[in-house]
Amino acid sequence: MNAPLTLTVALQTWYAPLQKPLFWWALGLTLVWDALGLDLWAMTAIGTAHGFPLRNDPLLVDVLHDLLKTVLLVLFGLAWVMMLWPRGWARDLNRRQRWTAMVGVTLSLLIVSGLKHVSTTSCPWDWQAFGGVAQPLPAWRWGVLDGGPGHCFPGGHASGALAFLSIVWVALTAESQAAQRWARPLLWVVLGLGTLMGAVQTLRGAHPPSHTFWTAWICAAAGWACSWVSRRWFDRSAAVVAGVGYKSK
Repeated sequence: MNAPLTLTVALQTWYAPLQKPLFWWALGLTLVWDALGLDLWAMTAIGTAHGFPLRNDPLLVDVLHDLLKTVLLVLFGLAWVMMLWPRGWARDLNRRQRWTAMVGVTLSLLIVSGLKHVSTTSCPWDWQAFGGVAQPLPAWRWGVLDGGPGHCFPGGHASGALAFLSIVWVALTAESQAAQRWARPLLWVVLGLGTLMGAVQTLRGAHPPSHTFWTAWICAAAGWACSWVSRRWFDRSAAVVAGVGYKSK
């Protein structure tokens, strides 16, 4: 591949997720939701002054939280195994793409975990309206104490699924048409599963809807950033090789 063609491919691929209307609609709706303060409205609809009736519901806790979390942890481990020893769909991605995808998944999980560790935002079940001591504040007001224990933002449970958006970005921008084909349904599976896991925590009073929205964006951005950095490094290396080959003629 010559240098001009390499540059053309790069321009068509590295920003591909940014061309998706869903990408921008998700951000716009999240910002509007936060601006209107709809978290309190949503949580009031399912909570009471004494807390959340479904907080300890066996289906939500044992199956859709604990069991599903374990399943996704196993899938995370299997994805790393398939990255190292590719089988099936993993063969549609080259080694660099597989590494990029899994580094993005891991980075997404680490970022969410790190943000939760330093977050001053408290969970809805700690809000005064539901028997707690905290005032509901937007998660992006960093450093502002709400009077509660904090460490609630973003949504850790939903990130277990949404972190896999990194694989989707890499596959969508891969040269392999086979990878692009399975990436499209995978996108909806990941978003659907992330939505389900976020909804479970909302019903239990652990997270308002906006936490899931922002978690999706954090994971999407982390995965896209890994894909972008990897693509830039690869294209720069390819351009250097192409330039050397051209000069040697």
